[in-house]
Amino acid sequence: MNPNIHGRALACTLIALSVIHLPAHDAFAGGFAVRENSGSMLGNAFAGVPTNTEDISSISNNPGLLGAFDGINAAAGISFIVPNAEFKNGQASSAPAVGPVPINNDASIFKGNDDIGRNAFIPATYVSLSVTDELKFGLSITAPFGLLTDNPDGWVGRYHGLKSQLETIDLNPIVAHRVTDYLSIGGGFRAVYADAELSQAVDVGSLAAVLGSGTATPTQNDGRAKLQGDDWGFGGNAGIMFEPGKLYAPLEGLRLGVGYRSRVEIKVDGKVKFDMSGTSGEGAIVQGAGFLVNTDATAEVDLPESVTFGAQYDLNDQWAFMGQVEWTNWSEFDELVVEIDQGAQGDNITEEDWNDGWFFAVGSTYRPDWGVEGLALRLGLAYELSPVPDSTRTPRIPDNDRFWVATGINYQPFPWASVDFGYTHIFVKDADIDLEAESATDFRGSLSGEYQAHIDIFALQANLTF
Repeated sequence: MNPNIHGRALACTLIALSVIHLPAHDAFAGGFAVRENSGSMLGNAFAGVPTNTEDISSISNNPGLLGAFDGINAAAGISFIVPNAEFKNGQASSAPAVGPVPINNDASIFKGNDDIGRNAFIPATYVSLSVTDELKFGLSITAPFGLLTDNPDGWVGRYHGLKSQLETIDLNPIVAHRVTDYLSIGGGFRAVYADAELSQAVDVGSLAAVLGSGTATPTQNDGRAKLQGDDWGFGGNAGIMFEPGKLYAPLEGLRLGVGYRSRVEIKVDGKVKFDMSGTSGEGAIVQGAGFLVNTDATAEVDLPESVTFGAQYDLNDQWAFMGQVEWTNWSEFDELVVEIDQGAQGDNITEEDWNDGWFFAVGSTYRPDWGVEGLALRLGLAYELSPVPDSTRTPRIPDNDRFWVATGINYQPFPWASVDFGYTHIFVKDADIDLEAESATDFRGSLSGEYQAHIDIFALQANLTF
Protein backbone atom coordinates (compact mmCIF):
# COMPACT_ATOMS: atom_id res chain seq x y z
CA MET A 1 0.00 0.00 0.00
CA ASN A 2 1.15 3.50 -0.76
CA PRO A 3 2.58 4.81 2.58
CA ASN A 4 0.81 8.16 2.12
CA ILE A 5 -2.55 6.41 1.72
CA HIS A 6 -1.76 4.18 4.68
CA GLY A 7 -0.91 7.21 6.79
CA ARG A 8 -4.12 8.98 5.81
CA ALA A 9 -6.18 5.89 6.59
CA LEU A 10 -4.58 5.70 10.03
CA ALA A 11 -5.22 9.44 10.53
CA CYS A 12 -8.89 8.98 9.59
CA THR A 13 -9.22 6.23 12.18
CA LEU A 14 -7.52 8.24 14.91
CA ILE A 15 -9.49 11.42 14.23
CA ALA A 16 -12.74 9.46 14.37
CA LEU A 17 -11.87 7.83 17.68
CA SER A 18 -10.34 10.87 19.33
CA VAL A 19 -13.53 12.35 20.81
CA ILE A 20 -15.89 9.38 21.08
CA HIS A 21 -15.42 8.96 24.82
CA LEU A 22 -16.00 12.57 25.79
CA PRO A 23 -19.31 13.44 27.50
CA ALA A 24 -21.06 16.60 26.45
CA HIS A 25 -23.47 19.12 27.87
CA ASP A 26 -24.70 22.49 26.84
CA ALA A 27 -26.13 25.55 28.48
CA PHE A 28 -29.14 27.37 27.05
CA ALA A 29 -29.63 25.67 23.70
CA GLY A 30 -33.07 25.93 22.09
CA GLY A 31 -34.91 24.11 24.86
CA PHE A 32 -32.16 21.68 25.76
CA ALA A 33 -31.16 20.73 22.20
CA VAL A 34 -27.48 20.93 21.24
CA ARG A 35 -26.94 22.34 17.77
CA GLU A 36 -23.14 22.43 17.89
CA ASN A 37 -22.36 19.23 15.95
CA SER A 38 -20.40 20.75 13.06
CA GLY A 39 -17.39 23.01 13.45
CA SER A 40 -17.54 23.99 9.78
CA MET A 41 -21.25 24.85 9.76
CA LEU A 42 -20.92 26.95 12.93
CA GLY A 43 -19.29 29.60 10.73
CA ASN A 44 -22.49 29.78 8.65
CA ALA A 45 -24.73 29.82 11.76
CA PHE A 46 -25.74 26.27 10.70
CA ALA A 47 -27.54 27.64 7.65
CA GLY A 48 -25.90 25.02 5.43
CA VAL A 49 -26.54 21.95 7.56
CA PRO A 50 -29.16 20.28 5.28
CA THR A 51 -27.08 20.88 2.10
CA ASN A 52 -23.44 20.73 3.23
CA THR A 53 -21.33 18.57 0.90
CA GLU A 54 -17.95 20.12 1.80
CA ASP A 55 -17.43 17.61 4.61
CA ILE A 56 -19.44 14.87 6.29
CA SER A 57 -20.23 16.72 9.51
CA SER A 58 -23.89 17.18 8.53
CA ILE A 59 -24.87 13.56 7.83
CA SER A 60 -26.65 13.13 11.17
CA ASN A 61 -28.88 16.12 10.32
CA ASN A 62 -29.53 14.94 6.74
CA PRO A 63 -28.45 11.34 6.03
CA GLY A 64 -29.16 11.91 2.33
CA LEU A 65 -25.99 14.02 2.13
CA LEU A 66 -23.91 10.88 2.63
CA GLY A 67 -24.63 9.91 -0.97
CA ALA A 68 -22.43 12.78 -2.19
CA PHE A 69 -19.22 11.43 -0.65
CA ASP A 70 -16.89 8.92 -2.29
CA GLY A 71 -14.04 6.93 -0.78
CA ILE A 72 -13.28 7.10 2.93
CA ASN A 73 -13.98 10.29 4.88
CA ALA A 74 -13.63 11.36 8.48
CA ALA A 75 -14.35 14.52 10.44
CA ALA A 76 -13.90 15.28 14.11
CA GLY A 77 -14.56 18.51 15.90
CA ILE A 78 -15.07 20.06 19.26
CA SER A 79 -17.04 23.14 20.23
CA PHE A 80 -16.30 25.17 23.33
CA ILE A 81 -19.40 26.83 24.79
CA VAL A 82 -18.95 29.89 27.02
CA PRO A 83 -22.35 30.95 28.38
CA ASN A 84 -23.06 33.81 30.71
CA ALA A 85 -26.41 34.10 32.52
CA GLU A 86 -27.03 36.28 35.53
CA PHE A 87 -30.16 36.29 37.65
CA LYS A 88 -31.33 39.80 38.51
CA ASN A 89 -33.91 41.27 40.90
CA GLY A 90 -34.71 37.94 42.48
CA GLN A 91 -37.59 37.69 44.97
CA ALA A 92 -39.01 34.53 46.51
CA SER A 93 -41.25 33.34 49.32
CA SER A 94 -42.00 30.05 51.00
CA ALA A 95 -45.12 27.90 50.76
CA PRO A 96 -48.36 29.84 51.50
CA ALA A 97 -49.13 27.33 54.25
CA VAL A 98 -46.45 28.92 56.46
CA GLY A 99 -46.90 32.59 55.82
CA PRO A 100 -45.58 32.94 53.22
CA VAL A 101 -42.07 33.80 54.49
CA PRO A 102 -39.70 35.84 52.30
CA ILE A 103 -36.64 33.92 51.09
CA ASN A 104 -33.33 35.71 50.92
CA ASN A 105 -29.94 34.89 49.48
CA ASP A 106 -27.49 33.33 51.89
CA ALA A 107 -24.98 36.18 52.09
CA SER A 108 -22.21 33.88 53.34
CA ILE A 109 -22.36 31.87 50.10
CA PHE A 110 -23.91 34.08 47.47
CA LYS A 111 -23.72 37.84 47.38
CA GLY A 112 -26.17 39.44 45.01
CA ASN A 113 -26.37 38.01 41.50
CA ASP A 114 -24.14 35.44 39.87
CA ASP A 115 -23.41 33.71 36.58
CA ILE A 116 -25.04 30.27 36.53
CA GLY A 117 -23.65 29.34 33.11
CA ARG A 118 -20.94 26.69 33.02
CA ASN A 119 -18.45 26.26 30.18
CA ALA A 120 -18.77 23.03 28.22
CA PHE A 121 -17.05 21.06 25.47
CA ILE A 122 -19.24 19.49 22.75
CA PRO A 123 -17.52 16.76 20.70
CA ALA A 124 -18.65 15.25 17.42
CA THR A 125 -17.11 12.66 15.11
CA TYR A 126 -18.04 11.17 11.71
CA VAL A 127 -16.76 8.49 9.34
CA SER A 128 -18.01 7.26 5.95
CA LEU A 129 -17.18 4.54 3.44
CA SER A 130 -18.24 4.06 -0.18
CA VAL A 131 -19.06 0.42 -0.88
CA THR A 132 -20.02 1.19 -4.49
CA ASP A 133 -20.62 4.39 -6.45
CA GLU A 134 -24.24 4.25 -5.28
CA LEU A 135 -24.08 2.63 -1.81
CA LYS A 136 -22.53 4.49 1.15
CA PHE A 137 -22.19 3.72 4.84
CA GLY A 138 -21.50 6.19 7.62
CA LEU A 139 -21.40 6.63 11.38
CA SER A 140 -21.95 9.78 13.39
CA ILE A 141 -21.35 10.15 17.12
CA THR A 142 -22.79 13.36 18.50
CA ALA A 143 -24.38 14.91 21.59
CA PRO A 144 -27.76 16.17 20.31
CA PHE A 145 -29.22 17.16 23.67
CA GLY A 146 -27.69 18.48 26.85
CA LEU A 147 -28.00 20.88 29.71
CA LEU A 148 -25.87 22.28 32.51
CA THR A 149 -27.02 25.00 34.87
CA ASP A 150 -25.59 25.25 38.37
CA ASN A 151 -26.77 27.60 41.13
CA PRO A 152 -25.08 28.06 44.52
CA ASP A 153 -26.70 26.33 47.49
CA GLY A 154 -27.90 29.48 49.18
CA TRP A 155 -29.45 31.35 46.27
CA VAL A 156 -32.95 32.81 46.48
CA GLY A 157 -34.50 30.27 44.08
CA ARG A 158 -32.87 27.20 45.62
CA TYR A 159 -36.19 25.36 46.11
CA HIS A 160 -36.80 25.49 42.35
CA GLY A 161 -33.40 24.22 41.28
CA LEU A 162 -29.73 23.93 42.13
CA LYS A 163 -27.93 21.78 39.57
CA SER A 164 -29.53 20.56 36.33
CA GLN A 165 -27.36 18.38 34.14
CA LEU A 166 -28.19 16.23 31.13
CA GLU A 167 -25.55 14.51 29.02
CA THR A 168 -26.29 12.50 25.88
CA ILE A 169 -24.37 10.45 23.34
CA ASP A 170 -26.05 9.58 20.02
CA LEU A 171 -24.64 6.59 18.10
CA ASN A 172 -26.01 6.87 14.57
CA PRO A 173 -25.07 4.33 11.84
CA ILE A 174 -26.30 5.54 8.45
CA VAL A 175 -26.77 4.07 4.97
CA ALA A 176 -27.33 6.16 1.84
CA HIS A 177 -28.12 5.40 -1.78
CA ARG A 178 -27.19 7.63 -4.70
CA VAL A 179 -30.35 7.00 -6.72
CA THR A 180 -29.27 9.19 -9.65
CA ASP A 181 -26.66 11.87 -10.15
CA TYR A 182 -29.19 14.42 -8.89
CA LEU A 183 -30.89 12.53 -6.01
CA SER A 184 -29.60 10.83 -2.87
CA ILE A 185 -31.60 9.33 -0.02
CA GLY A 186 -30.40 8.07 3.34
CA GLY A 187 -31.50 6.87 6.73
CA GLY A 188 -30.12 5.65 9.99
CA PHE A 189 -30.68 4.10 13.39
CA ARG A 190 -30.10 6.13 16.54
CA ALA A 191 -29.12 4.73 19.92
CA VAL A 192 -29.10 7.56 22.46
CA TYR A 193 -27.61 7.25 25.94
CA ALA A 194 -28.74 9.85 28.48
CA ASP A 195 -27.39 10.54 31.95
CA ALA A 196 -29.18 13.07 34.15
CA GLU A 197 -28.74 14.77 37.51
CA LEU A 198 -31.27 17.15 39.07
CA SER A 199 -30.91 18.69 42.51
CA GLN A 200 -32.70 21.30 44.59
CA ALA A 201 -32.89 22.52 48.14
CA VAL A 202 -35.79 21.30 50.30
CA ASP A 203 -37.51 23.64 52.75
CA VAL A 204 -37.43 21.23 55.68
CA GLY A 205 -38.27 24.02 58.11
CA SER A 206 -41.59 24.79 56.39
CA LEU A 207 -42.49 21.14 56.04
CA ALA A 208 -41.78 20.51 59.73
CA ALA A 209 -43.95 23.51 60.65
CA VAL A 210 -46.88 22.13 58.64
CA LEU A 211 -46.38 18.78 60.37
CA GLY A 212 -46.83 20.49 63.74
CA SER A 213 -43.34 21.24 65.01
CA GLY A 214 -43.57 24.27 67.29
CA THR A 215 -39.86 25.09 66.94
CA ALA A 216 -39.59 24.82 63.14
CA THR A 217 -38.09 27.77 61.27
CA PRO A 218 -39.29 28.04 57.65
CA THR A 219 -36.59 28.63 54.99
CA GLN A 220 -33.79 28.37 57.58
CA ASN A 221 -33.16 24.62 57.79
CA ASP A 222 -32.68 23.30 54.29
CA GLY A 223 -32.18 19.75 53.14
CA ARG A 224 -31.07 18.76 49.68
CA ALA A 225 -32.68 16.40 47.17
CA LYS A 226 -30.78 14.86 44.26
CA LEU A 227 -32.03 12.63 41.44
CA GLN A 228 -29.49 10.70 39.39
CA GLY A 229 -30.23 8.17 36.67
CA ASP A 230 -29.55 7.06 33.12
CA ASP A 231 -31.19 5.22 30.23
CA TRP A 232 -30.95 4.26 26.56
CA GLY A 233 -33.49 5.35 23.97
CA PHE A 234 -33.83 4.47 20.29
CA GLY A 235 -35.03 6.19 17.15
CA GLY A 236 -34.05 6.98 13.59
CA ASN A 237 -33.31 9.67 11.04
CA ALA A 238 -33.77 10.10 7.30
CA GLY A 239 -33.01 12.63 4.60
CA ILE A 240 -32.97 13.60 0.93
CA MET A 241 -30.56 15.65 -1.14
CA PHE A 242 -31.83 16.91 -4.51
CA GLU A 243 -29.83 18.83 -7.14
CA PRO A 244 -32.38 20.18 -9.68
CA GLY A 245 -29.70 21.88 -11.76
CA LYS A 246 -28.64 18.48 -13.08
CA LEU A 247 -32.12 18.12 -14.56
CA TYR A 248 -32.75 21.70 -15.63
CA ALA A 249 -29.72 23.79 -16.63
CA PRO A 250 -31.03 27.21 -15.46
CA LEU A 251 -31.02 25.84 -11.90
CA GLU A 252 -27.39 24.76 -12.05
CA GLY A 253 -25.69 25.26 -8.70
CA LEU A 254 -28.90 24.84 -6.65
CA ARG A 255 -29.02 22.12 -4.01
CA LEU A 256 -31.99 21.25 -1.76
CA GLY A 257 -32.01 19.11 1.37
CA VAL A 258 -34.51 17.81 3.90
CA GLY A 259 -33.62 15.99 7.10
CA TYR A 260 -35.82 14.28 9.70
CA ARG A 261 -34.97 13.09 13.21
CA SER A 262 -37.46 10.96 15.11
CA ARG A 263 -38.54 11.29 18.70
CA VAL A 264 -36.53 9.28 21.21
CA GLU A 265 -38.19 8.17 24.44
CA ILE A 266 -35.92 8.31 27.47
CA LYS A 267 -37.01 6.84 30.80
CA VAL A 268 -34.38 7.78 33.33
CA ASP A 269 -34.31 5.19 36.10
CA GLY A 270 -32.37 6.19 39.17
CA LYS A 271 -32.56 7.17 42.82
CA VAL A 272 -33.61 10.21 44.78
CA LYS A 273 -31.42 10.87 47.81
CA PHE A 274 -32.10 13.39 50.55
CA ASP A 275 -29.35 15.03 52.58
CA MET A 276 -30.67 16.14 55.98
CA SER A 277 -27.37 17.16 57.55
CA GLY A 278 -27.70 20.59 59.14
CA THR A 279 -31.48 20.45 59.59
CA SER A 280 -31.27 19.91 63.39
CA GLY A 281 -34.18 17.86 64.69
CA GLU A 282 -36.53 19.03 61.96
CA GLY A 283 -35.13 16.53 59.48
CA ALA A 284 -35.87 13.69 61.91
CA ILE A 285 -39.45 14.95 62.38
CA VAL A 286 -40.05 15.09 58.63
CA GLN A 287 -38.54 11.69 57.89
CA GLY A 288 -40.33 10.19 60.87
CA ALA A 289 -43.59 11.19 59.19
CA GLY A 290 -42.56 9.33 56.04
CA PHE A 291 -41.41 12.32 53.98
CA LEU A 292 -38.09 12.86 52.18
CA VAL A 293 -36.84 9.27 52.41
CA ASN A 294 -34.32 7.89 49.93
CA THR A 295 -36.11 5.98 47.18
CA ASP A 296 -35.99 4.73 43.61
CA ALA A 297 -37.44 7.16 41.07
CA THR A 298 -38.17 7.50 37.38
CA ALA A 299 -38.32 10.55 35.13
CA GLU A 300 -39.58 10.33 31.55
CA VAL A 301 -38.19 12.79 29.01
CA ASP A 302 -39.00 12.51 25.31
CA LEU A 303 -36.30 13.95 23.05
CA PRO A 304 -38.39 15.63 20.32
CA GLU A 305 -38.59 14.99 16.61
CA SER A 306 -37.41 17.65 14.17
CA VAL A 307 -37.56 18.47 10.46
CA THR A 308 -34.95 20.62 8.71
CA PHE A 309 -35.29 22.10 5.20
CA GLY A 310 -32.43 23.88 3.48
CA ALA A 311 -31.32 25.30 0.15
CA GLN A 312 -27.89 26.26 -1.18
CA TYR A 313 -26.94 28.10 -4.35
CA ASP A 314 -23.38 28.01 -5.65
CA LEU A 315 -23.26 31.20 -7.67
CA ASN A 316 -19.77 30.49 -9.02
CA ASP A 317 -16.46 29.05 -7.85
CA GLN A 318 -16.10 31.81 -5.27
CA TRP A 319 -19.54 32.45 -3.81
CA ALA A 320 -22.15 30.16 -2.23
CA PHE A 321 -25.31 31.18 -0.40
CA MET A 322 -27.43 29.00 1.88
CA GLY A 323 -30.43 29.08 4.19
CA GLN A 324 -32.49 26.76 6.33
CA VAL A 325 -35.64 26.44 8.43
CA GLU A 326 -35.92 23.92 11.25
CA TRP A 327 -38.99 22.85 13.22
CA THR A 328 -38.73 20.95 16.51
CA ASN A 329 -41.75 19.34 18.14
CA TRP A 330 -41.19 20.65 21.66
CA SER A 331 -44.95 21.11 22.19
CA GLU A 332 -45.17 17.50 23.38
CA PHE A 333 -43.16 18.48 26.47
CA ASP A 334 -46.12 19.23 28.75
CA GLU A 335 -44.63 18.45 32.14
CA LEU A 336 -41.63 16.92 33.85
CA VAL A 337 -42.78 14.17 36.20
CA VAL A 338 -40.45 12.49 38.67
CA GLU A 339 -42.24 9.36 39.87
CA ILE A 340 -41.34 8.50 43.46
CA ASP A 341 -41.52 4.83 44.48
CA GLN A 342 -41.68 5.43 48.24
CA GLY A 343 -42.38 8.28 50.65
CA ALA A 344 -45.38 10.33 51.66
CA GLN A 345 -44.39 13.30 49.51
CA GLY A 346 -45.67 11.75 46.27
CA ASP A 347 -44.48 12.49 42.74
CA ASN A 348 -42.68 15.72 41.83
CA ILE A 349 -44.43 17.44 38.91
CA THR A 350 -43.18 20.54 37.10
CA GLU A 351 -45.49 22.09 34.51
CA GLU A 352 -43.65 22.89 31.26
CA ASP A 353 -46.30 23.37 28.53
CA TRP A 354 -43.67 24.20 25.87
CA ASN A 355 -44.31 25.48 22.35
CA ASP A 356 -42.80 24.22 19.10
CA GLY A 357 -39.29 25.49 18.42
CA TRP A 358 -38.23 27.25 15.20
CA PHE A 359 -34.77 28.08 13.84
CA PHE A 360 -34.11 30.29 10.78
CA ALA A 361 -30.64 30.84 9.33
CA VAL A 362 -28.92 32.35 6.28
CA GLY A 363 -25.26 32.24 5.40
CA SER A 364 -22.59 32.59 2.73
CA THR A 365 -19.19 31.13 1.91
CA TYR A 366 -16.57 33.07 -0.04
CA ARG A 367 -13.42 31.59 -1.58
CA PRO A 368 -11.15 34.60 -2.17
CA ASP A 369 -8.54 34.87 -4.89
CA TRP A 370 -5.78 36.23 -2.67
CA GLY A 371 -2.97 34.01 -3.85
CA VAL A 372 -3.63 31.56 -1.00
CA GLU A 373 -5.20 28.40 -2.35
CA GLY A 374 -7.68 26.37 -0.31
CA LEU A 375 -9.07 29.28 1.73
CA ALA A 376 -12.79 29.81 2.43
CA LEU A 377 -14.46 32.45 4.60
CA ARG A 378 -17.89 31.91 6.17
CA LEU A 379 -20.60 34.22 7.52
CA GLY A 380 -24.00 33.47 8.99
CA LEU A 381 -27.00 34.96 10.78
CA ALA A 382 -29.76 33.08 12.58
CA TYR A 383 -32.83 33.70 14.69
CA GLU A 384 -34.18 31.08 17.05
CA LEU A 385 -37.61 31.05 18.68
CA SER A 386 -37.40 29.42 22.08
CA PRO A 387 -40.00 26.78 22.93
CA VAL A 388 -40.07 27.86 26.58
CA PRO A 389 -43.13 30.01 27.39
CA ASP A 390 -42.88 32.94 29.80
CA SER A 391 -45.50 31.43 32.10
CA THR A 392 -43.60 28.23 32.93
CA ARG A 393 -39.95 29.23 32.55
CA THR A 394 -37.87 27.80 35.41
CA PRO A 395 -34.29 28.33 36.61
CA ARG A 396 -33.42 24.87 35.28
CA ILE A 397 -33.82 26.03 31.66
CA PRO A 398 -34.02 29.86 31.60
CA ASP A 399 -34.24 29.84 27.82
CA ASN A 400 -35.55 32.58 25.52
CA ASP A 401 -35.40 33.75 21.90
CA ARG A 402 -31.92 34.47 20.57
CA PHE A 403 -30.06 36.02 17.61
CA TRP A 404 -26.89 34.42 16.19
CA VAL A 405 -23.96 36.19 14.48
CA ALA A 406 -21.37 33.75 13.12
CA THR A 407 -18.13 33.67 11.18
CA GLY A 408 -15.61 31.01 10.26
CA ILE A 409 -12.68 30.01 8.11
CA ASN A 410 -11.71 26.83 6.26
CA TYR A 411 -8.19 26.07 5.10
CA GLN A 412 -7.33 23.10 2.90
CA PRO A 413 -3.53 22.69 2.74
CA PHE A 414 -3.78 19.32 0.97
CA PRO A 415 -6.42 17.78 -1.31
CA TRP A 416 -7.11 15.17 1.38
CA ALA A 417 -7.12 17.37 4.50
CA SER A 418 -8.72 20.58 5.71
CA VAL A 419 -9.35 22.34 8.99
CA ASP A 420 -12.21 24.61 10.10
CA PHE A 421 -12.48 27.26 12.78
CA GLY A 422 -15.80 28.87 13.67
CA TYR A 423 -17.01 31.50 16.12
CA THR A 424 -20.54 32.56 17.06
CA HIS A 425 -21.93 35.12 19.46
CA ILE A 426 -25.52 34.64 20.59
CA PHE A 427 -27.61 37.51 21.93
CA VAL A 428 -30.30 36.07 24.22
CA LYS A 429 -33.48 37.98 25.00
CA ASP A 430 -33.91 38.69 28.73
CA ALA A 431 -35.87 35.84 30.30
CA ASP A 432 -38.42 36.60 33.02
CA ILE A 433 -39.12 34.14 35.83
CA ASP A 434 -42.56 34.41 37.44
CA LEU A 435 -43.43 31.21 39.30
CA GLU A 436 -46.21 31.07 41.87
CA ALA A 437 -46.78 28.31 44.40
CA GLU A 438 -49.24 25.90 42.79
CA SER A 439 -50.91 25.07 46.12
CA ALA A 440 -50.81 26.08 49.77
CA THR A 441 -48.40 23.21 50.45
CA ASP A 442 -46.15 23.68 47.42
CA PHE A 443 -42.87 23.81 49.30
CA ARG A 444 -40.99 25.27 46.36
CA GLY A 445 -42.82 28.52 47.03
CA SER A 446 -42.81 31.44 44.59
CA LEU A 447 -39.93 32.92 42.61
CA SER A 448 -39.59 35.96 40.35
CA GLY A 449 -36.68 37.67 38.66
CA GLU A 450 -34.92 38.00 35.32
CA TYR A 451 -32.06 36.21 33.56
CA GLN A 452 -29.75 38.26 31.35
CA ALA A 453 -27.65 36.05 29.11
CA HIS A 454 -25.32 35.81 26.15
CA ILE A 455 -23.25 32.95 24.74
CA ASP A 456 -19.94 32.62 22.89
CA ILE A 457 -19.10 29.47 20.91
CA PHE A 458 -15.71 28.48 19.49
CA ALA A 459 -15.28 25.42 17.29
CA LEU A 460 -12.38 23.55 15.69
CA GLN A 461 -12.80 20.69 13.19
CA ALA A 462 -10.46 18.55 11.13
CA ASN A 463 -11.53 16.78 7.92
CA LEU A 464 -9.81 13.95 6.05
CA THR A 465 -10.70 12.15 2.84
CA PHE A 466 -9.11 9.75 0.36
